[in-house]
Amino acid sequence: MIFNVIKERVKTISDGFSIEDFSFGLPYSYVIVEKDGQCSMGVAMTIPEEVQHYENSFHDVSISTFINAIESKNIIERTLALATVNAVSQYYINISNSMQMDINEIITHLNGKVGVIGNMPPVVKKLKENGKNIYVFERNTRLWHEEVLSDTLEYSMLPEMDIVISTASVLVNNTIDLIVERSKNAKSIILVGATGQILPELLKGTGITHIASMKTKNIERAKHALKKGDYGKFVKANQKYIFEINKD
Repeated sequence: MIFNVIKERVKTISDGFSIEDFSFGLPYSYVIVEKDGQCSMGVAMTIPEEVQHYENSFHDVSISTFINAIESKNIIERTLALATVNAVSQYYINISNSMQMDINEIITHLNGKVGVIGNMPPVVKKLKENGKNIYVFERNTRLWHEEVLSDTLEYSMLPEMDIVISTASVLVNNTIDLIVERSKNAKSIILVGATGQILPELLKGTGITHIASMKTKNIERAKHALKKGDYGKFVKANQKYIFEINKD
């Protein structure tokens, strides 16, 4: 299980951190951590339609408690756990070592069948503009239209894909193992979005090949934007990047 791999690996780099602030909200939940006087912020997509009841079993606010919840069946706990993993990851991520570009900038170089997990309009539009052979899978029925396929078809169709571009929210709804396993014939599996702020080293050997995400440059501005549910202003407080993940 990829979540178990992430949990065990992040534990080795999380000593000395404390949680300064956190919030479960829309469109992203966030956690802010501190170590040696330096703060970093991690977010995770909130999926309200999957929340069964608004309660959790957290008894204390600590790094270990939040990280250990990453395999929880309670999506609130899992969301905050992933945001914590991302916050710790962002402390270590140096985007000067990344490809500082948008996912749309590498789409032109993709060849073959492209599976898109999650109806991401900007990505889908760019793929279409570049004449790519794409298949879009979506779980949320509100985002369906005649060119979008149900996510139930991922099991049978992903093995046919040469490239898979997935919203990083698959880390939140815990479908990442299914997607990676069914995409084993793909040359690249790319996670896209703010939820993918995870340290690339934590995903080595999992089958994921790239992460296209963003680093929060202004934590206060990003926090206040999320408190107001303002995604646009949140994005402006971040810088986009892409990391290629070593297979070994």
